Amino acid sequence: MVYFLALAAGLWVLGWQLKAPPQARWIMIGLLYLCILAALAVVPDGHPLQRAIGGRLAEWLVLGLLAAAVFGYRSVLSALKRRARRPADEPPADTGRFRPEELNRYARHIILREIGGPGQKQLKQARVLVVGAGGLGSPALLYLAAAGVGTIGVIDDDAVEGTNLQRQVIHADERLGMPKVFSAETAMKAVNPYVTVRPYNRRLTEEIAGDLFGDYDLVLDGTDNFDTRYLVNRVGAAKGVPLVAAALTQWEGQISLYDPARGSPCYECVFPKAPAPGLAPSCAEAGVLGPLPGVVGSMMAVEAVKAIVGAGETLAGRMLIYDALFGETRVIALKRRKDCPVCGAGET
Repeated sequence: MVYFLALAAGLWVLGWQLKAPPQARWIMIGLLYLCILAALAVVPDGHPLQRAIGGRLAEWLVLGLLAAAVFGYRSVLSALKRRARRPADEPPADTGRFRPEELNRYARHIILREIGGPGQKQLKQARVLVVGAGGLGSPALLYLAAAGVGTIGVIDDDAVEGTNLQRQVIHADERLGMPKVFSAETAMKAVNPYVTVRPYNRRLTEEIAGDLFGDYDLVLDGTDNFDTRYLVNRVGAAKGVPLVAAALTQWEGQISLYDPARGSPCYECVFPKAPAPGLAPSCAEAGVLGPLPGVVGSMMAVEAVKAIVGAGETLAGRMLIYDALFGETRVIALKRRKDCPVCGAGET
């Protein structure tokens, strides 16, 4: 039996090196077990092969029955856990059909002429990635989940801190120290258990951005550093994925939709270079009004819904600037730059 265990371990390691799924590795070990049974069935008692393998046919059959019982128990237990976590009347994930509870949940959307049933189905089938689960990401994520966006990804490598709770409403005091993406997932599933949340507890980097963006229809950028903003814009433009980006400072916020694949400027058309250090201090350095991210982050969710269902006029080619201190809103026109290294024609 020692030889069997050694061979089984070798097959498992070989499958791991070949990146075979666990199911395929168990099948290889099962085939090895069947070969041993076949060999023991044809050799007489006391045969050297029987001694080399270790144990009689009956003993190996008992071992197989015990293993089958263990695997059966684990399979039934996993099925029960999945069933307990699944909302009632859940249809297959790829059909786009609504459960009865969802029709009631989204009724106020469905009666809107600009959304209706077809638009709500588009929301259910949409995949939106939110970069950053902080001040802007918090309201955007909550409203995307409440609106019924079917698949929502969120990427952030920070953990919840006490200073976040003044404005990052998706997090809670009892989740201090928890990675923000998992805290956000908890809050989003509490708002709407019928959406799929994909938390990525890591920093967005050049190495992963391309593949990650390829899985989504729309990206929302609520980060607070220019390196990430330029990375998000560059990869989004290369992939042809529309980008809703916003920024805050003290009492003021700005938001636009950047979609050069459909003729509008990209972020780098508007901001060719990052400001010099100190000219654009972060929220931690300059402070920020607590409700301000809620206003601008909710606008991001509005723009996302409009872009998905094709309602109204988006902020593509325009930037909305909100001044909370004086209660003013301004909209300015944006144009593409021919010399933009991201989306321009290369002309100077």
